[in-house]
Amino acid sequence: MAKGVFVHRTDSIYDDSPAERYQFPRQYLSRASACIGDWIIYYEPSKVRDTRGYFAAAKVANVVADPTGKDMFLALIEPGTYLDFPNHVPFNGSLGLVERGVLNDQGKISGRAQSAVRPLSAADFNLIIDIGLAEDEDFLPRIDETVDNVLHEERAPFEFEIERSRVANLGSRLVRDRLFRRRVVEAYDARCALTGLKLINGGGRAEVEAAHIRPVDRGGPDIVTNGIALSGTVHWMFDRGLIGLSDDLQILVSRQVNDPHGISSLLNKSGFAIQPKRPLDRPHPAFLAWHREYCFKH
Repeated sequence: MAKGVFVHRTDSIYDDSPAERYQFPRQYLSRASACIGDWIIYYEPSKVRDTRGYFAAAKVANVVADPTGKDMFLALIEPGTYLDFPNHVPFNGSLGLVERGVLNDQGKISGRAQSAVRPLSAADFNLIIDIGLAEDEDFLPRIDETVDNVLHEERAPFEFEIERSRVANLGSRLVRDRLFRRRVVEAYDARCALTGLKLINGGGRAEVEAAHIRPVDRGGPDIVTNGIALSGTVHWMFDRGLIGLSDDLQILVSRQVNDPHGISSLLNKSGFAIQPKRPLDRPHPAFLAWHREYCFKH
């Protein structure tokens, strides 16, 4: 097993769905196969406008031939492992180059940096994870002191223990929920998408919650396009199918609610959900369709 970097861009010609699969040509087969059973980090090239840099991590479950394309293959992502970073990590930022493995013997960036699939050292993996998952303690309400501190280690003397701790963080439900919430709340500028309310408590922390559109226990990934920022009451109604969304984000109110006028008075006067700041963070139609079919009470 080995860790790796998978280069992905939203306008890619390849049939990628980062939380599910990554398509690549035969030339990268051995490198991608080496990642089976281990973690990879997704990277968006610097040439992409408003690049996210290193923006997510996922675990490779298997590599198979793509039946739809000659000499094409698919790296299948283990369900439930994909995780968006709340902090996008630049290729070469204030801390310098974070992927040291692309340097040649002279300390210059080599042609390896152009490879769509490339190996990643444990040290580089740890650094990218630490930056990508670093907590902003002033942003979200403190839920549990242990959760706040789980990403911060004072001493970790052995490289194996260091690597294992990062992987444990990536798989921790407590950590994933907290990071998912931060990512979604930031996407919506701490504003409830269905009421328009932006509530900040006395300590300056956002009170809005992050709802999974398709729940994790029903196969939903921790990806921002499977999330929406909602206030507490609206979140409760959304999870119970009393409120839903069409593909164009029109707010749907179930016929089974006992106070439709009261609920309607809480919602955006436009009748549509507020969209996130970045269009790419908009709820994905596939997750909205799942919610309408399996959760929303028609």
